[in-house]
Amino acid sequence: MPKVLTEVRDRIFIITINRPEVMNCIDGETAKLLFEAWQRFRDDDELFVAIITGAGEKSFCSGADLKNFPSLLEFEEREMGFLGYTRGTDIFKPIIAAINGYCFAGGLEIACLADLRIASENAEFGCLERRWNVPLIDGLTQRLPRIVGLGRAMELILTGKRIDAWEAYRIGLVNEVVPREKLMERALEIAKQLCEYPQGSMRADKKAVMLGLGRPLEEGLRLEKEIGEKILGTHDFVEGVRAFIEKRKPSFDHR
Repeated sequence: MPKVLTEVRDRIFIITINRPEVMNCIDGETAKLLFEAWQRFRDDDELFVAIITGAGEKSFCSGADLKNFPSLLEFEEREMGFLGYTRGTDIFKPIIAAINGYCFAGGLEIACLADLRIASENAEFGCLERRWNVPLIDGLTQRLPRIVGLGRAMELILTGKRIDAWEAYRIGLVNEVVPREKLMERALEIAKQLCEYPQGSMRADKKAVMLGLGRPLEEGLRLEKEIGEKILGTHDFVEGVRAFIEKRKPSFDHR
């Protein structure tokens, strides 16, 4: 079986890390397949929303495969992240992480690549690489403080503590906690809702958020204006306004 599975359901792209026998940890081959999957999602105009998850019930992803670490050094695209595409900042379509079980080390870095994180009740989170002198080089030092704030991020990064799904929800690391058997159902429900919206303004808004982070407010506002104004005058913008005025359901073609 491939180490990464991909599936298209309507316009939803499901990426599954498929190494449950090793808690879905990432070796070089898996990283390459993840890189290719993320590129496909980014470039295919017919794919609107991605869901990233892990095979089996025990683990979303437990990070890098340290027993086979040399294979990660052979991964040719590792400048974009050892774990596939974790340093990528150019995907402006929505990404949902459906987190089942262990979400440790690099697995947490993959989860933080997502815009929305849905956790099963048995999910656990932590920077367990702290114990083995492995640095965070797949985005967590930059993304985690933006998600949970500096203090909470430093607590997790420095102590390597494990937290459960409800603590992750309390600190804002995950958006929802659901029963394990309902995880993919809920992730797909959200993805379908996002697919129903016109995509142009959604992608523009995500782009403005991502590119505006860390910039001075004045610069961020200017960036938002430049990105958002490109939507004005598009077919779907005109259609949305007309539908509102005419009190009817809009018919978008996502142009």
